[in-house]
Amino acid sequence: MGRLFGTDGVRGLANGNVTAELALDLGVAAARVLADGPEGHRPRAVVGRDTRVSGEFLGAALAAGLASAGVDVRDVGVLPTPGVAYLTSTMDVDFGVVISASHNPMQDNGIKFLARGGVKLDDAVEDAIESVLGQEWSRPTHGSVGRLSRDTGRAGSAYVEHLMASIGADEDAKPLAGLRIAVDCANGAASDVGPAALRAAGADVVVINASPDGHNINAACGSNHPEQLQAVVVASEADFGVAFDGDADRCIAVDHGGAVVDGDQIMGVLALALKDEGALPDDTLVVTVMSNLGLLLAMRDAGIRTVQTAVGDRYVLEEMRAHGYGLGGEQSGHIVISRYATTGDGVLTALQLAARVKATGQKLADLAGVVQRLPQTLVNVPGVDRSRAARDEALLAAIADAEATLGETGRVLLRPSGTEPLVRVMVEAATQQQADAVAGGLADVVRERLAL
Repeated sequence: MGRLFGTDGVRGLANGNVTAELALDLGVAAARVLADGPEGHRPRAVVGRDTRVSGEFLGAALAAGLASAGVDVRDVGVLPTPGVAYLTSTMDVDFGVVISASHNPMQDNGIKFLARGGVKLDDAVEDAIESVLGQEWSRPTHGSVGRLSRDTGRAGSAYVEHLMASIGADEDAKPLAGLRIAVDCANGAASDVGPAALRAAGADVVVINASPDGHNINAACGSNHPEQLQAVVVASEADFGVAFDGDADRCIAVDHGGAVVDGDQIMGVLALALKDEGALPDDTLVVTVMSNLGLLLAMRDAGIRTVQTAVGDRYVLEEMRAHGYGLGGEQSGHIVISRYATTGDGVLTALQLAARVKATGQKLADLAGVVQRLPQTLVNVPGVDRSRAARDEALLAAIADAEATLGETGRVLLRPSGTEPLVRVMVEAATQQQADAVAGGLADVVRERLAL
């Protein structure tokens, strides 16, 4: 049996493998590990969720488990994951919990714990929680059991004020005045706070997919499905649009002509903005190995160093925290701006991007154009021995030959799956034809050399 915790907490089919019983037991186990303070300490936790219907019973079960273990629970209701992270970092609480499956379909759900300060748990802490899961222990009684309070208004307002402050907006200052921005909220956790923050900063906001019913989260909308937003931006003559995912830790954009501006391009725009302000630590941007080579080349030309990590926002965060870097993220739009957030924050990203558009007076298309995305081809090769991918001499020679052919205008990346007998071959090149040809050739070598 593998670890219960994945790279983004516990996640799976709601009421399938993620049940009310599991949520209750996780609440108890987390309390035993995360609320271990000095004698007399009254542990506290903040709990929020996205708009999935399953979040209601999972949140109730999780809160019951926490309270039964002696934790006072402050339920902030529907709020983006970064909103819960912000509150965990500013409230007098021991930890936070988010009930969400992020960009996944409605039927999935998950449970993610945040340590004091609003940061993700280390693997060792997750393992400690898992190790006591379901164990018998001496439960508190009498007045030592926890209490549950609900705060669905003030908490959201505090988060919006924090977002506004990141661009100098308040009741008097409206730095986004004059911009029309279309917003796709994915019928998710940012359906209220996303448009509210942009409007409070002065923008004229056109909103779509902000009517969650418990079932329509991420359904053909949001950052994974920007087609609606593309049409609305053009039809409403918006300056640009932004799309969040279900828990609003991601943001992708659409320029005035309807073209998608992905996470790589957004990072390029924000990196240049921070460098201009002298606010990009070590002039360094942290990205994953899947970021387009076009971003790396653009940053090199601008005097910005890029550090690459394995795929996954947790690896980006670990690198940023280890070295004090200020900006990092993924092509998916999960972008971390460490001055203001401990995790990816889609609404924060949208505000920062809008502020750059306003400050420069340029179209988003022109700002994003600094990153010329190279054509990319991804081929999945199933039914192979992925464990030999890094040591087969003939395959390594074929990769070296391909890299020599591509030169500085392309690259090759082989990624063995972590769970399946499969190897992913990714090639970027100066032309789509070249990318297709090189990827196809390498895929053939993988099939031949790594056959089971």
